[in-house]
Amino acid sequence: MARIGRRLFTGFLAWLIWLAVHIFFLIGFRSRIAVLIDWAWNYLFFERAVRLILPRSGEPPLS
Repeated sequence: MARIGRRLFTGFLAWLIWLAVHIFFLIGFRSRIAVLIDWAWNYLFFERAVRLILPRSGEPPLS
């Protein structure tokens, strides 16, 4: 959901607005292009990085 002034955007259009705002605030043209290509690649090919923090084997769990 994106609210700009009195207008409320939802769904795909809100996601495109979010994308444009984040790309706009990046510093440098090269950074913008690199992030846009990276996001497009991940969106098209559904590459999701798994980020898990697991205890080493033999360590007791934190409590």
